[in-house]
This record gives sequence, structure tokens and C-alpha cells, in this order.
Amino acid sequence: MNLIKMVEQMPESVYLSMLEAVETGKWKDGQPLTQAQLEHSLQIVMAWQAKHLDSDEHFTLAANGNLNQKSRAQFKQELTEQTIIRFKSDDI
Repeated sequence: MNLIKMVEQMPESVYLSMLEAVETGKWKDGQPLTQAQLEHSLQIVMAWQAKHLDSDEHFTLAANGNLNQKSRAQFKQELTEQTIIRFKSDDI
């Protein structure tokens, strides 16, 4: 089975498990990923995201497999549009 067919048939639960492993460097049972496992898992996670997620966020994979990159101005504009809660030191 090739990578594309495997990713098309992969359930989201498997993707989430692999994503967690890539993010933490460990499998759910606590065993660390080998370098080869990390590299292969990362490829699968990226392929799954490109196939199943439709995101235009900065540094995510688009459905066409290309990396979404935004200019500094676009990225800054997005960040300024978000509401940020600010606290004074006495509020905490």
C-alpha cells in the first residue's frame, strides 16, 4: 500500500495518536520514538493534514500539499485582529 492510499484510509484517531507521538517524541506507552520512527511518523502526519485538513494558517499544509506561508505583514495583521486579554500585576 502506498502512502497516499494509507493516508486516505487512516482514521482520525490514528492520526491523532501519531501527532501526539511526533509532538512528544514518545509513543503512548512512554517508549521513545527512534529517529526513523519520528521521520516516518512526521511524513504521515503531514500527509494526513494535507489530505484531510483545510487550513490556511501560517506554516500548515494546504490540500494541494504546499506549505502555507504568509508574509510578515499578513501574519502581523492576523495577530492584531485577535483579542488579547491583558492583566495588570494586581489583577492576578
